Amino acid sequence: MSSVAAFSAPERGSRRGPGAILVLCLAVSLLAIVYPAWVIQPFRAQGARELAVALEFVRLSPIVTLVAAVGGVLAAIMLWPRGRSKRIGAIVALVLLLASAAVARIDYFELMFRPNPNPRFVAIAQAAVDADDMVMVVHSGTEAHAYPIRFMAYHHLVNDSVGGTPVVPTY
Repeated sequence: MSSVAAFSAPERGSRRGPGAILVLCLAVSLLAIVYPAWVIQPFRAQGARELAVALEFVRLSPIVTLVAAVGGVLAAIMLWPRGRSKRIGAIVALVLLLASAAVARIDYFELMFRPNPNPRFVAIAQAAVDADDMVMVVHSGTEAHAYPIRFMAYHHLVNDSVGGTPVVPTY
């Protein structure tokens, strides 16, 4: 009996390599941007560990998104000859990868928490503070200033002077 050598087409799963790499690069890049924004959003409580992880994501996101963008470009180049639908998907993924790389270099927390450049201070009788509002108080000498938590949770800090002493209350 004689044997015949036959070559078969590659398995279908092996053709997905560049597409899977592109999707993985996109997922990692978006995670590097979205996770810190979700954790550190205004009026959301965070745990110490969760906040530490989110801040580490913020620190690493510029390099992570850049590496993901390079990997995505290489995967898109490998996908390009595989047809129009692959090209369209690659272009959409590349746009999102490049947008993530750009956003990683912007302090988007400044956009989320909009610093109050001109805080207005009024006497307690004129303040729009409800009796059950929580406040932080700074007392120096005979002067005291109260800072409502609902405002501080959004702006996080305010430059002020209490009793002639410069202070920066933060929450």
